[in-house]
Amino acid sequence: MRTELVTTLKRKATELILEVSSAHEPLLITQHGLPAAYLVDVATYEMMESRIELLEGIAKGEKAIFEGRVVSREGAKTRFSRWLD
Repeated sequence: MRTELVTTLKRKATELILEVSSAHEPLLITQHGLPAAYLVDVATYEMMESRIELLEGIAKGEKAIFEGRVVSREGAKTRFSRWLD
């Protein structure tokens, strides 16, 4: 992954955005020698958001199972039939 200074971002914003968009590779922006932000293209960001949502859903399901908040197949069919009828 490439790293650029925040001053470079200020001077070459358009060029850096085009590079990130075409390469689909994040760019680390540093300020005073420390990581400050990542610049990512829209498609990569949206994919990351979708993956996070999926992982959060899996984690909620695993927590429900661990806590015993589950229903049988028949119970699930009964609950869903209310919405489907």
